[in-house]
Amino acid sequence: MDIELRSGCPINLTMEVMGDRWSLIIIRDIMFGNRRHFRELLTHSEEGIASNILAARLKRLLSLGFISKRDDPSHSQKAIYSLTEPAIQLVPVFAMIGAWGRRHLPVSEELSIRAELLEEGGPPLWDEFMEDLRQIHIVDPIGGANGTCTSAVLAKLTAAFLEVRARSSSQVS
Repeated sequence: MDIELRSGCPINLTMEVMGDRWSLIIIRDIMFGNRRHFRELLTHSEEGIASNILAARLKRLLSLGFISKRDDPSHSQKAIYSLTEPAIQLVPVFAMIGAWGRRHLPVSEELSIRAELLEEGGPPLWDEFMEDLRQIHIVDPIGGANGTCTSAVLAKLTAAFLEVRARSSSQVS
C-alpha cells in the first residue's frame, strides 16, 4: 500500500488513503449505483468528475486494493471494476456519513433517501448489504456487472431512490 505515514493514527492513515475529493465518490457510485465500467462512472456521476481525474483515482484505488479490475467478457475494450473486501467494509462508514449529512447539511430528498434507509436499517441492514456486495463484486463480479447476480438490498435502495425521483419530477411538471 503506497501511503504517506505521517503518524500511526488510524484516522490520519484512513484520511491519507480516502481523504481526496473523489475516492469515496467513486466507491459510492460502484457500491450504490452498481456502476462497473469507466464510461458509467464518468457519465453518471452527479458531481461531474473529469475523465483524467476518474482514471487517476481508479488507478489509485486499484493500487490500494479497494477495487479490482477484470476484462469484460461481453466487450473486448471494456473493463469491469469491482469492490474488494476493504471497500465493502466501508458500508457502515457510508451509512454514518450519510446520516450526519442528512442531519447537518441541505441535502435533497432524492439523493438522501438511500442514506435514510441505511440509517433506519442499522447494522442488520448494513451486514445484509455487505453480504450482497460480496456476492456481486467478489463471488460473481461478471454476473454482478451484467445483472444476472443481484442484491436485494441494492434493489430496495434503488427502488426508493427512483420513487422519490419520480415523485419529485411529477411535482415540478
